[in-house]
Amino acid sequence: MSVYMVIAEMASMYETAYSLRQIVPVLILPRSAPIAGGQYFWVSMLAPKGYKRFASYITGWLTSLAWVAVLATGSIFVGTIIQGLIILNNPSYESQAWHGTMLCWAVITVAVFINTVVSGLLPIIEGLILVFHVLGFVAVLIPLLYLSPHGSSASVFQTSLNEGGWPTQGISYCVGFIGNVATFVGADAAVHVNGIRVPRLIFTTDFAQMSEEIDNAAVNVPRAIFTTMLLNGSTGFAMILAVLFCLGDVDAVINTPTGFPFIQVFSDGTRSKAGATVMASLVVGLLWCAVIGFLATASRMMWSFARDRGVPFHQYISKVEPRTHIPMVAVALVTTLPCLLALIYIGSSTVFEDVVSMSTSGLYASYFIPCSLLLWRRTTGQIRPHLSAPSEGDETDGQHTAAAQAIGISISEDIIAAADSDVAQPLLMWGPWRIPGVLGIINNAFACLYILFVLFWSFWPPKTPATPENMNYSVLVTGCVVLFSIVYYFVFGKSQYMGPLIEHQVRGFARKGSVERF
Repeated sequence: MSVYMVIAEMASMYETAYSLRQIVPVLILPRSAPIAGGQYFWVSMLAPKGYKRFASYITGWLTSLAWVAVLATGSIFVGTIIQGLIILNNPSYESQAWHGTMLCWAVITVAVFINTVVSGLLPIIEGLILVFHVLGFVAVLIPLLYLSPHGSSASVFQTSLNEGGWPTQGISYCVGFIGNVATFVGADAAVHVNGIRVPRLIFTTDFAQMSEEIDNAAVNVPRAIFTTMLLNGSTGFAMILAVLFCLGDVDAVINTPTGFPFIQVFSDGTRSKAGATVMASLVVGLLWCAVIGFLATASRMMWSFARDRGVPFHQYISKVEPRTHIPMVAVALVTTLPCLLALIYIGSSTVFEDVVSMSTSGLYASYFIPCSLLLWRRTTGQIRPHLSAPSEGDETDGQHTAAAQAIGISISEDIIAAADSDVAQPLLMWGPWRIPGVLGIINNAFACLYILFVLFWSFWPPKTPATPENMNYSVLVTGCVVLFSIVYYFVFGKSQYMGPLIEHQVRGFARKGSVERF
């Protein structure tokens, strides 16, 4: 059943990723559009006029805290895998929760060092990580397949397990589905690190490309989203097939003293602790690299929302260090929060997991809002046809400028007509990425239904009978975040948060009747 779960998840997430990547070029104006805010920026542009600020504000809180939860999840995951490797090589080692917390802090410390002290080398580091990712995949896959005894195809494709004690296999499938869904979150990461700008400052550090404007953003940002899903989904599917064929004794793998079944699979397959340690260390290294990216994304998301005055103490969080052009306060905030959350792990791993469950429910909720709004916009014909524009330096650049000016005039008319509203109504126009007609509507609708499916099952306990110890409290955590953001909006946020900064910038240059770089 794991194979079919992964297939279903890959297909569904490709649909969702395609819906997300259609939103990006829809909202990218010709030549430039800073969209480091991602989902809350999209919601502000797509929502009905009277609900723009409120809807985007709630989305901003969901996205910001969800990425903090992703960082906490990734760092504690790396720390506890290291503990599993210690158990593998030293069975007498007694694993303690506080050991995992200390290792979590060490993982975050390295990520902070790379994102701040050596941030200028981040483009090179990211390139090396890509090479490490590909070579690591090969270095794990080949020994696993070559050295391990193989199970039958029936054990992989025709065997179902119900370890949660659910009354039907269908419910078991749906609850187990969520465990794999978490590995597909973060399709919006390329958007948040797409660019950050403050007046007269441009970030030179790079994750995808950390400048307010990347070259041909309407094409490259959606391409980054979908290509990431395609490449990692394909390699992940190949790896899950290899692991399932080399699984061996299922009970021994599930009940491994290391706490991580994949370490036991490596050990049983290679029949060598050293070999299993090397293979698992590659996984640790790759996950550690992912934490570096999580920190880059979380800090940029928090900085963007603070820049738009969406969080308390925004005047401090939105500051940028003038020498390195890094949002140091935002980096400090999004690393301090996971470090504090890791203290919860010492008392109860269940409570910690429930708190950081925002990494799944929060992000998928933040995907649902813009996807549903895009579906509403396209079914009501509120998005204009795509106007192609040549690249920089093209011979027809003069024609592009004229077209851009025409768009600028259109935006100006829309904005001036809505000048008395809190957030101006932008011109929406399809970009180069989209599925036209009925197929696009089906794609959009499927993405919305899939996200609702994920959200519904993400709140279920992992097994029955549900007890206070194994209960899934993620619905409580997510609900508290939404409730807090609503209360804070009406008490403080409504007077401070005016919507994404881009809208005020667009309003300024739109009145000039032309589109400019900013």
